[in-house]
Amino acid sequence: MSLNGKRIGFGLTGSHCTYDAVFPEIEKLVNAGAEVLPVVTFTVKNTTTRFGKGEDWVTRIEELTGNKVIDSIVAAEPLGPKIPLDCMVIAPLTGNSMSKFANALTDSPVLMAAKATLRNQKPVVLGISTNDALGLNGVNLMRLMATKNIYFIPYGQDDPIKKPNSMVARMTMLSEAVEAALNGKQIQPVIVERYKDGN
Repeated sequence: MSLNGKRIGFGLTGSHCTYDAVFPEIEKLVNAGAEVLPVVTFTVKNTTTRFGKGEDWVTRIEELTGNKVIDSIVAAEPLGPKIPLDCMVIAPLTGNSMSKFANALTDSPVLMAAKATLRNQKPVVLGISTNDALGLNGVNLMRLMATKNIYFIPYGQDDPIKKPNSMVARMTMLSEAVEAALNGKQIQPVIVERYKDGN
């Protein structure tokens, strides 16, 4: 399926170390002809880390997509009835936002956009980045895995020795996962190897 002309919401949550892997994938969507509407959590917008300033990431995604970020719950709500999306992507999706989404909490613009998309029975594609996917958050991950219209970018353990509960999506498969989701399919296999000895 072509992504040309598709309206795709793209949500960023606070896994700051993953942004460098995600931004080239946003560019691929834009280059494929998709209209990408960026949505950010309050954490993304307002936090400065060793990976950069929130305001700089916001500026970068606005320049990349050509659209202003949606940075409030009120601004995200119209993505349901008034400005329906063909697909909503959340990448990276932190464990914190994942647990809230799995339990129907809507306390950020990204989660509002995702919930609005599900209300329209359109696909939501998740690219996880969480240190406790195989820990306390495992139950939330599996709940989302079993939910209609939710799809995943394939993911795997990123550091099974030092962080045995951590799993991160293979972000290079983002466009492929979106195309599959638009066809009502979960790209397989869902669980892939991300860890390579010595890397």
